[in-house]
Amino acid sequence: MSTPWLTLIGIGEDGRDGLSAQANRLIDQASFIIGGQRHLTLIGKTNSETMTWPNPFEQGIETVLARRGQPTLILASGDPFFFGVGATLAKLIPAEEIQTLAAPSSFSLAAAKLGWAMQDCTLISLHGRPFERIAPHLQPHAKLIALTWDGTTAGKLANHLVANGMGQSVITVCEAIGGKRERMVKKTAHAIRETQEIFDPLNTLGIEIVASRGANIIPLASGLEDDLFEHDNQITKREIRAITLSSLAPLQGQLLWDIGAGSGSISIEWMRRHPSNRAVAIEPRTDRAARITRNALALGVPELKLIEGSAPAALQGLPIPDAIFIGGGGTDPSVIDAAWQALPEGGRLVANAVTIETQADLMRRHVAIGGTLSKIEVSRADTVGPFHGWRASMPVIQWVIVKGTEKRV
Repeated sequence: MSTPWLTLIGIGEDGRDGLSAQANRLIDQASFIIGGQRHLTLIGKTNSETMTWPNPFEQGIETVLARRGQPTLILASGDPFFFGVGATLAKLIPAEEIQTLAAPSSFSLAAAKLGWAMQDCTLISLHGRPFERIAPHLQPHAKLIALTWDGTTAGKLANHLVANGMGQSVITVCEAIGGKRERMVKKTAHAIRETQEIFDPLNTLGIEIVASRGANIIPLASGLEDDLFEHDNQITKREIRAITLSSLAPLQGQLLWDIGAGSGSISIEWMRRHPSNRAVAIEPRTDRAARITRNALALGVPELKLIEGSAPAALQGLPIPDAIFIGGGGTDPSVIDAAWQALPEGGRLVANAVTIETQADLMRRHVAIGGTLSKIEVSRADTVGPFHGWRASMPVIQWVIVKGTEKRV
């Protein structure tokens, strides 16, 4: 279609007064308008047929798609393509069929009110998303702007900050920003926690992190302390984990299969490399699967997908991976065979082995099809009576191979 049939108009709390002449003209001429009840109230009475976004949201998307080719106008908050409906629709409708008139986003409005350079801030949406996603971004001296779920989000954040030694952090609650009901409330996390005030459901948070000595800050580096994970000693140890993540070479938006996940440490750290990274943790034991879920929440990657089952059977039907890590289950050669078969051209397979039997299998595979084989040994200082000595951990054999670089037999 050469002419756009779908119009997206971003609107702020100032209603039609804040819209351009073109946006106002398109609203006046529209024959069908869909938006949230708040948006429809903001534009006032029109001659158009109107529809409020249904619950579930997907039903509204279906309505829009069913109208393809018929003039349709959607009202959205601020910038429809910044955590908005525009991003969803653009995956389903060609760009040339959409025209967009955006308003300033909540992030832009909040940054302007706070006097913060937006490019220096972490921008995150908690609206419709798990609260735990904020955890990796709570770094000393960081400034964050967060879209919230509702009026209780500031209280939840304050509780979390206080519990983790960041109670002096400053939270600015920007309520109904840009409209007549606008209100700015600036308090420490301690103060908000004490009052447990419920704010206007329409709010955006500005957060300045102040960390006390000993605060529970999660480092950005690979190879987190083992104690940050709940585990039963079935965990890829810190130094080995850092090397393993380097071998897996995560790239933005890629998917990892973590087979025999144990504590989930590899898949969790993979996802922490970039917000768009995804991982599937496969673990046969129920108790360990429960630990993986708790670790994922605690370390800020609640979207980690968990499959409770044994490979290779549990691999059936999973989305195609970009990389596979085998840390557990490698004693069964069929697991490595199934993983290799599932891996696409250019995908990376990394297998770690502690037992002599599995190490022997990796050595055979290395000779047969190539890749790189490394022996990783770590020794830590430990007490020997009144003195100290080196206590060696069991060596790990690591086999790394990229699909498409194997020897041709």
